[in-house]
Amino acid sequence: MARRKRRKFTTQFKADAVRLCAAGGQSIVKVADNLDLTETALRAWVKLAEADAGKGPKEALTTAEREELGELRRRVKRLEMEREILKKAAAFFAKENA
Repeated sequence: MARRKRRKFTTQFKADAVRLCAAGGQSIVKVADNLDLTETALRAWVKLAEADAGKGPKEALTTAEREELGELRRRVKRLEMEREILKKAAAFFAKENA
């Protein structure tokens, strides 16, 4: 079975697909087939929409929390790099002055 090329979908398309699952009375499998989506992708969109609406499990992250987590991880990575640079600089100057 050949792999499908990765496609990007707009936020509006995802919201419409989730709305079809919720309001249309159709199963996720049927909606995915009709829209030529993978069932896995549509299930992930439905779970994310439920979490954003506050209907999902307590441990599920909302979209805003996911974005904040990504930003915090980028900041931590940058700060760790800066710390390493400062440690190397301090060691260099300590060695030079000794």
